[in-house]
Amino acid sequence: MELNSNTETLPTETLPTETLPAIAARVRRAAARLCLLHGWAPVHEMPLPNHRRADILAITPDGRLLCIEVKSGVRDFLTDQKWPEYMDYADALYFAVDSTFPRALLPEQAGWIVSHGMEAEIVRDAPVQALPPARRRAMTLRMATVAATRLAVLDDPAGALAVRAALLVE
Repeated sequence: MELNSNTETLPTETLPTETLPAIAARVRRAAARLCLLHGWAPVHEMPLPNHRRADILAITPDGRLLCIEVKSGVRDFLTDQKWPEYMDYADALYFAVDSTFPRALLPEQAGWIVSHGMEAEIVRDAPVQALPPARRRAMTLRMATVAATRLAVLDDPAGALAVRAALLVE
């Protein structure tokens, strides 16, 4: 706290101006940048076979799959306890949080990525639980299909709409 220059006795505090969705978006971007710095290819909002959606699923140059669960704050972490359901579809699970997040809450079964603004660092490596080869292959193909489809839609949005409309008619 610092003294307000207009009064001598009333301290002022800096209130956070970021909304929780803005914090989550910033942490997600910082985590994705970290992935790219490590040579990992991240896919955001990756649908999983169990009907869950990973915030980020990244594939490493050696073919490992890393799930990154982004948390905007303590309430988000405490109310969303679906993260154990992601562990069956990745070799390792990370939580990506803001630098103000109390790390004592994060489980030992996961690694920790901490963002500082638009940058992030791995503070704790995730324990590795290697996927069975058949599941790794299925997840890698799923990830490639999702990423390629998204790229095609970005390249030709009108064509994607036309295909979607044609499929609805059939």
